[in-house]
Amino acid sequence: MLNNTGSSFLNRANDGVYELEYREDGVYLKVDPPIAKGKRIETREIVERLNKKRVRNYRIDVIEAACLKANRVPVCIAEPQEEVKLDAQVSVTISPDKMKASIVISPPDGGRTINTQDVMEALNANGVVYGINKSNIENITQYPIYNESVLIAEGTPSINGQNGKVKFHFDLKKDRKFTELEDGRVDFYNLNIIESVEKGSVLCSLVPPLPGVPGKTVDGSEIPAQEGKLATLPKGKNVEITEDGQQLIASIDGQVNYIDGKVSVYQIYEIPANVDTSTGNVKFIGNVIVRGNVLSGFTIEAGGTVEVYGVVEAATIIAGGDIILRRGMQGVGKGLLVSGGDVVAKYIENSIIEARLDIKAEAIMHSTVKCGNKLELSGKKGLLIGGIARVGKEVSAKVIGSYMATVTEIEVGVDPSLKERYKKAREELIVLEEDTKKAEQAITILKKLEAVGNLSPDKQEMLAKSVRTKMFYTNKINDIKQELIGIEQRLQYEAQGIIKAYNFIYPGTKVSIGTITMLVKENLQYCTLYREGADIKIGAISS
Repeated sequence: MLNNTGSSFLNRANDGVYELEYREDGVYLKVDPPIAKGKRIETREIVERLNKKRVRNYRIDVIEAACLKANRVPVCIAEPQEEVKLDAQVSVTISPDKMKASIVISPPDGGRTINTQDVMEALNANGVVYGINKSNIENITQYPIYNESVLIAEGTPSINGQNGKVKFHFDLKKDRKFTELEDGRVDFYNLNIIESVEKGSVLCSLVPPLPGVPGKTVDGSEIPAQEGKLATLPKGKNVEITEDGQQLIASIDGQVNYIDGKVSVYQIYEIPANVDTSTGNVKFIGNVIVRGNVLSGFTIEAGGTVEVYGVVEAATIIAGGDIILRRGMQGVGKGLLVSGGDVVAKYIENSIIEARLDIKAEAIMHSTVKCGNKLELSGKKGLLIGGIARVGKEVSAKVIGSYMATVTEIEVGVDPSLKERYKKAREELIVLEEDTKKAEQAITILKKLEAVGNLSPDKQEMLAKSVRTKMFYTNKINDIKQELIGIEQRLQYEAQGIIKAYNFIYPGTKVSIGTITMLVKENLQYCTLYREGADIKIGAISS
């Protein structure tokens, strides 16, 4: 007897359907039309299935007519024959990195569905032996999902080892908190900032790297892990590495500094009186201590810290480390302080101050201030009056501005050096683009001469030079554009800042946090200014 049961194939809910039926007098085909905008059954689909089921001597013309009519009327397309029943099939796909394996199950056609053993045999045949998810196999065999990719095995990625570290045995950043005396004054004498070491003191030691953990792919291959790298001791000046290479020790007595990624010990250059005509300008690789004043017009340049016990006039102090003024600075519009660390002073007037990290003082008046981290005005006065302050993260003061509405500008939320580099890069880009145009114009003219055979050897050299110049400018332009993109992203991400006033912010104060600006028009007291969305908000003071 022939199997007279039929089966139908369906693609989507509105698509056409066809059914094969095996009868005693032949193999019959019935085609149903699609609904609405559904897809019609194509002859190709039916022929592919007939070939898979090894139907003999089917009539292609009858099949085409049935597909065209789609009138639900069964038509005989082949002579009587036994149905070849097709079991469900499992195909295995392995990702290029061999970290994932997926299976696709094609539906049965008159045959049986798959079981767990079928899936395991397919995986083994394709070399998948590790990370197999047996729970997924059980689910997909119990509740088959046809013609969909199902993740069935995952490898284990390797874990790279941790790099070695340098352990520092001195304070990289001493806490420079002001100590307020009982009468409200700030103690500028006992700052405990300079850290001295003796010859032979251990400054740094190496922490060994941690090994990596290898991984494994789905075919059982091991993935080697990257081993952690050995750290390097940050050897600077007047230090030495021990014989075992594990420690950095001081080779002289002096002050330890960590500047530009190097640990150095510097001897201190001490000036017992004023920096004046008797000393001239001072330039020293280490730390400088001035027991007297720094008079107008003189310059101190130091690789480490500069500490002045007297008053700084309209002078210039540039330090790779901190600048500490135990009294203050009367700059009369010409004083300049540039610090690679912090600036600490009792007061600063009519000066320009730049610090990579913090600026701390009791009063700053009518000055241009720039620091990458925090501007802190504390002590008895805690004044910030007049001038411009550009600060990376936070401004903290008792009084900002004055009751006379002195113009005081504060920009906070973006590292000032980053904004300056952005401006400079934009200017460089404009110049480079102009130079590129000039090089292109020269190339165009010289190539026209070359085309008519009027290019002399000198002009040939000029053409080659112009082409090289254009290539150089083009590469430089691309580099600057990439840098600008990175800076813009950082400016957008880092545009957060805060201003704290523990007493008053007076009218006349202009506040900018990131790109948002607010002009203070009335007295604000005991408040915090911060950015929220596109507005500057006024909130309660917090510690």
